[in-house]
Amino acid sequence: MKVIIDTNILMVPHQFGVDIFEELASLGYDEYLVPKAVVAELLSLAESAKGDDKIAAKVGLSLVDRCQVVGGANGGSADDEILRLAVEGGFAVCTNDSVLRKRLSGNGVTVVYLRSRRRLSV
Repeated sequence: MKVIIDTNILMVPHQFGVDIFEELASLGYDEYLVPKAVVAELLSLAESAKGDDKIAAKVGLSLVDRCQVVGGANGGSADDEILRLAVEGGFAVCTNDSVLRKRLSGNGVTVVYLRSRRRLSV
């Protein structure tokens, strides 16, 4: 199954030591999609953030190589792009963003999130 991965989840391996790909695979997800807007967010954070956030963003960028980059450069927010892609493609989304999680759930999208800073859960 395919899952779209949000910026904050790509930063989880450095922040909490969780192997997101192993966790997603255990939930049945084997194809990982990352919107171009998420890559842009990570690039911005890797350049402008400080300390652990900067390192986490760089780790996140290195993980993008294991994913398929999707979506166009429409200039919209990453959240809007994630919602659009998920609804149009029928994909699940992996995110810790509570506002985005509510928007996705309201549109019938399956949401995977980090639970107890240790594992991913649906």
